[in-house]
Amino acid sequence: DQRMGIGLALRWFESKPHPRPVQLAFEDGASDEASAIAAFNLLIRRGVIALIGPTLSQQAFAADPIAQRQGVPVVAPSNTAKGIPQIGSFISRVSAQSSVIAPLSIDEALRREPTTRRVAVFFAQDDAYSTAETAIFQKVLAARGLKPVSIQRTQLADNDFQNPITAALQQRPQLVVISAQAVDGGNLIRQLRELGYRGQIVVGNGLNTPNIYPICQRWCDGILIAQAYSPELNTPINVRFKQLYRQANGDQPPPQIAAQAFAAYQVLFEAIQRLHANGGLTGVTLDQARTNLMTAVLSGTYDTPLGPIGFSPEGEVLQDHFYVAEVRMDPGGRNGRFALVREL
Repeated sequence: DQRMGIGLALRWFESKPHPRPVQLAFEDGASDEASAIAAFNLLIRRGVIALIGPTLSQQAFAADPIAQRQGVPVVAPSNTAKGIPQIGSFISRVSAQSSVIAPLSIDEALRREPTTRRVAVFFAQDDAYSTAETAIFQKVLAARGLKPVSIQRTQLADNDFQNPITAALQQRPQLVVISAQAVDGGNLIRQLRELGYRGQIVVGNGLNTPNIYPICQRWCDGILIAQAYSPELNTPINVRFKQLYRQANGDQPPPQIAAQAFAAYQVLFEAIQRLHANGGLTGVTLDQARTNLMTAVLSGTYDTPLGPIGFSPEGEVLQDHFYVAEVRMDPGGRNGRFALVREL
């Protein structure tokens, strides 16, 4: 999803008139900390002016300090855990933090079923993002007067969830809240339904990808998720982004992570062009160019597929509009879409 979004941004912005060429190099972070660290070190040694990534918050906590020590700007497309921008002055993100997003899906579930009193919580305890997000989910539930009747800890590598599901279902939950990644979370949803759970399911940002469709298949249908992007946003740049995405992927609407990756590249591309126009890349060392670029990134405003965004002085994304979507699967149960149900 991220590579697709960045590739579309590269095509779009390179086709527009611009005075400063931007070259792009990819390294696979492999969704683990060691690979993210290796990729950051390799690219920094090659002399890149900035980095986009890594994919997961857990990777960011491991790799971002390397960029911070070297003074290399980082724009994260999909790191939503608490504390990412606070790693240092060279770290920023275009992905809204979980504390902003998570309450929206809980509130939508309670709006639909206001008599809900019994909630079960599942989270991947070996994933920094999932543990941070579940703490937010549970805080939101407590603020709504709901104490979970069951809290089940899982692992990212788990594929058999019969024991934690059985333990949770014994407590007769009316709502299940899941913080996990696509593979383990998709399997968990499918097994919840197969073992008889028919209530509402709210999931976190780790499942905010079409990659869950072939895993939970028809059982994905009806899950609720809060999002920082909606394909239904009717702005010129999002319309163009959707056109580019569909040209490359058929009729599927673009997922949030692709849109956020597009926005991350856009932020750096536009900041580089502004900096070049102001002379901030001329006659300076690479270290000074990186410092100048970070200042340009944080001082800019950007009209992205996510909507208008900017940054706080510490690198936190500033975004006005968020969304709640419901997964609606096709009759065949192999493909679906995130259908917008509420804009906030």
